[in-house]
Amino acid sequence: MKKWVKKLIVVLGILLVVILLANFGLNIWLKTQLPNYIKNNTDYKVSYKSLDVDLMSGNILSIGITVNNKNPQNSNVMGLQGTVDTLKISRFGIYDAIFNKQISSSDLLLSKPTLNIILAKPVDTKTGKKRNPVRFENIRINEGNISIFRYTKQKFFSVQDLNLYVENLQMTEESVEDKLPVVFDKYDIRGKNFFVRPDNVYALKIKEIKTSDGQMSIDQFQLIPLLSFDLFKKYYPKKTKLFRFNIQKMEFTDIVLKKNKVSLANASFYNPDLLVYITNAAPIKAKKKLNFELNLDDIKLNNATVQVMKPDGRKLLYARKLNLNINQLKFDKETKEEIIPVGYKDFQLSGQDILYSNHQDFSIRNILLNPKKGELRIISVAPNGLSQGKTSMDLVANYIGFNINKWELVDKKLNLDVKDVLVDRVKGSIKAGEVQAVKKTANLSGIQFPILIRKVALKNSDITYEKNNQPLSFNNLNAIINDIQLTSKTGNSGIAVDMKNYILTSNSFAYKTKFYKMTSGLLKIDKNNIKVAQFAMKPLVSRAQFIKMIPVERDLYDIKVNQITANGNWDLFSQNKSVNASNVTVQSADANIFRSKIPNDDPKEKLLYSALLRTIKIPFTVNNLNVKNSILVYEEDTPESAGPGKLTFSNFNMNVKNLNSAKAKGKPTRVDIKIDCSFMNLAPLSVNWNFDVADRRDIFTISGRTTNLPAQGINPFIRPYLHVTATGTIQEMLFNFKGNPKGLNGSFNLRHKDLKVAILDKNNREKKGFLTAVANLLVKSDSGKLPEDVTVEDVERDPTKSFFNLFWKGIEQGLKKTLIGINIDKAKKTVDHAKTKVENVKEDVKGMKQSVKEISQAAKKNTNEKDKEAEKQPKEEKEKKGFLKGVFKKKEKSGTE
Repeated sequence: MKKWVKKLIVVLGILLVVILLANFGLNIWLKTQLPNYIKNNTDYKVSYKSLDVDLMSGNILSIGITVNNKNPQNSNVMGLQGTVDTLKISRFGIYDAIFNKQISSSDLLLSKPTLNIILAKPVDTKTGKKRNPVRFENIRINEGNISIFRYTKQKFFSVQDLNLYVENLQMTEESVEDKLPVVFDKYDIRGKNFFVRPDNVYALKIKEIKTSDGQMSIDQFQLIPLLSFDLFKKYYPKKTKLFRFNIQKMEFTDIVLKKNKVSLANASFYNPDLLVYITNAAPIKAKKKLNFELNLDDIKLNNATVQVMKPDGRKLLYARKLNLNINQLKFDKETKEEIIPVGYKDFQLSGQDILYSNHQDFSIRNILLNPKKGELRIISVAPNGLSQGKTSMDLVANYIGFNINKWELVDKKLNLDVKDVLVDRVKGSIKAGEVQAVKKTANLSGIQFPILIRKVALKNSDITYEKNNQPLSFNNLNAIINDIQLTSKTGNSGIAVDMKNYILTSNSFAYKTKFYKMTSGLLKIDKNNIKVAQFAMKPLVSRAQFIKMIPVERDLYDIKVNQITANGNWDLFSQNKSVNASNVTVQSADANIFRSKIPNDDPKEKLLYSALLRTIKIPFTVNNLNVKNSILVYEEDTPESAGPGKLTFSNFNMNVKNLNSAKAKGKPTRVDIKIDCSFMNLAPLSVNWNFDVADRRDIFTISGRTTNLPAQGINPFIRPYLHVTATGTIQEMLFNFKGNPKGLNGSFNLRHKDLKVAILDKNNREKKGFLTAVANLLVKSDSGKLPEDVTVEDVERDPTKSFFNLFWKGIEQGLKKTLIGINIDKAKKTVDHAKTKVENVKEDVKGMKQSVKEISQAAKKNTNEKDKEAEKQPKEEKEKKGFLKGVFKKKEKSGTE
């Protein structure tokens, strides 16, 4: 053997002996001197029953350990107090523990530990560096009772009967600040009575946690507010929500807590109960974005209850028996930028007794939702007293269901394609709000337009819509709308609606206004046809009441129509609204129009019909409007008339060609109207009327003819106003007028036979015989052949009166110039002239009487004066004169006889 080999063996042997002696000596020193050394050179006091240290491996085994802080008040050092039945450490960093005051180990076993741990301050005030005083790669705890406190002595964490195995555990104040107080790679845990207090608002309690074959079970999970809601609002005025959360049981596998990431798989939550209180505090935008990720695979909520309370203590949201199943739910940096801040692969939601309350209470008996369809059953919406001035609903619905073709997020925008929507048996009312909402530019940046809804069906519903105290009601309403497109209006001012076709039917409808109730039988509407049966428009007030209720003149209508039909095409919902009807037919209408002249005149200007049609803002055309087999009655009442004047047009048939608003490019704008009817149920009347809507001069022409009209037929109208009745026959009457907004001109002609008139008193009861006789002397009873036309000219229009007022003025002037009015005026003038002469005679007689009276008074006065003179004469002369006077009187008397 070579010398160097011998020397190497000797050296290695010596080293081995030295190591053995050092290890033996170290163990003796540790057993006798380590507690004092730790006490003198660290912040802790440690005692133990036995201690074995392997210097080579760094393994430590100790039994019966007791540990305490030398200075419990020093918050810069982690505090330890308690006992450990058995401590086993692998690869313990003795140097770091002694000189750096940092405990580190690859493996730690604590058997039956009972420890109180007080965490050090999270920041060293001198260096500004975060402390990390405990670092274990792997930890195993058996039957432990551990409590962890913050440096303020506030309890942060506690657990009893803890059995734990964790790989790479980290639990420091620094991790608490990052929202994950505990992170690890792998775990196996059992324990009871867990407690965590992350802040001064909440405490988290768990009755028991246990794992088996990778499956974790948590019993009685509780997130408990430490403050009442009133105190919470007082001490945290900027916080918006306070939570309370109870879960009877949770089960899951593969939990991963790492840095800012939480992952769970196959998680089930049984009977969770969530309560949220909302404050009036305005939400504060976080200065720092939340760096937090959540990944949950196959999450199930079973029989959950959710309550969200308003600041005033009333419920905002309530739901029970919620069941939710979500696959691959995640929340991360990408999803939180989306319009829906979470991502998922699939979900299934069901629940009962859902209540949502804002200014109304929304209630749903049952709900079922998933990415492909949804069902809601027994839905109700009711006012709750908070809807003053807002639109409110009082509705119940049996069922609402929908199916979705596509619902996805693309480039942070929602892309929605709905296959169909069904709403069944809606009953109730909708009342429009009085408060006009301030128009704001809509934020539609998160929506991918167009939104498509392929079909919407409303079935078997009774709905009333009310606005301004005017309810519109539909009975047994059914509607189908196909191919709805929702698009953004220009400038994001709202959403425009376009639909391909629709059909609406109702057994009846009713619309009530201040003065009328409009009703119908069957109503059927689609994009190309309209049918209304048994339409009626009935006054709700009497004529006398109506006159008292209106401040100015106004017509009162009473209308019944057997049937109204229309066909063509119209678009009333898109941005480009239009009406283009081929035919509109009104069948068997019975219309009564009443107007009283007792109220004040309406000072507003009345547009002619061409101008009125131009006020329609959309392209509007009706190629043919037909009114068939109808009756039109017009009645007018004046303060001077005894009862209303009445015009009757029976067997009324009207055709209007090309009724339009002059807004359809390239289409004609002339309107031609032809009327055929029976005037006063006695004679045929034909009228032709036309105007051009595009002509802003509003020129019109109207002409007509009636034949063989018994004169008494016009008595119902002329009697109340002219206090005249007529007999005989109007054999033919012709008129042809042309006019504009200022007035009309034209021609008029009348042929009559056996015409007689009777002039009545103001009460229309007694005939004025003398005046009637004079009038009939002046009236030519037979006109013979058709005389020449008379000119109707300079008929001035009152702009505050209607077109028909101007038309009647033209007829009136024609009548005056041809027959009735002028001769009656002559008779009246003759009688007035005779009256004037009689009055003159009466004045002469009255003057003569006055003169006689004056002469008599003068003679009497003269006699009295003479008597006084006679008294002054001598008595004899007086007697003489008296004698002579007596003689003369006797002679005068005898001469008179």
